[in-house]
Amino acid sequence: MKRLLVLLALLAAGLCPAGARAEALIAAMSSHQIQITSNYTGSQLTVFGLVERDGRTVARGDPYDIIITVRGPRRMLLVREKERLGPIWINRTQRRFPDNPVFLLVASNRPISEMMSLETAQRDRIGLANAERPSGSWVDLDPSSRRFRESLVRIMQAKDLYGYAERGVTFLSNALFSAPVEIPATAPTGSYTVDIVLYSGGVPLARQQTNFEVIKTGIEQRLASGAYDWALLYGLATVLLALFLGWGASVIFRRD
Repeated sequence: MKRLLVLLALLAAGLCPAGARAEALIAAMSSHQIQITSNYTGSQLTVFGLVERDGRTVARGDPYDIIITVRGPRRMLLVREKERLGPIWINRTQRRFPDNPVFLLVASNRPISEMMSLETAQRDRIGLANAERPSGSWVDLDPSSRRFRESLVRIMQAKDLYGYAERGVTFLSNALFSAPVEIPATAPTGSYTVDIVLYSGGVPLARQQTNFEVIKTGIEQRLASGAYDWALLYGLATVLLALFLGWGASVIFRRD
């Protein structure tokens, strides 16, 4: 009897592949490129998707949730803590955040606190404050690291480069959703990744990733390329232009 049960278990495992899932996530973007021109003041993209469910599976008791995380180009960011010394402020301590996204946006169809516990969000690196936690560690061993990380998020939010939209995802039907992504004028050029994760009851069910890029076009791109490709010539031209403008201003505003 024991051998028969083992054989039936092995047969069931063979008929049900490990990669098979009840839900699949299909997502796309309205555009995969943002072009920066001289009159660029920001742009908006739209992420839209569809939850595809296997009709043979039983419907889940918990509703579907979507969390979208948009990460921009990665740079080394520096946060300094200032201390007042008499009438002036001086830099006291600092913390470096290497390979950190300059742009970070998190959007969900409802507050993340209603989807899962705080411990789960920290462990799975979900949300604006947890998205860039060190991988494999959801407990702050250094007491000052949390303070500096929160300061980094607050500074970047003031620059409109970090943001959290707790109802930024809208379900147009039971399976169809969309979410606007605002890209400010201060957003850096480069490649952006978009992670879309489907949840139910705080458990991830499916994941999809797409991307877009922000590039310069027109005279801005030609000037940037010229400064990089012909650095010496560009520097000489800049100096000559400054001298010419200075001489012209002295002639125009000269007092006889």
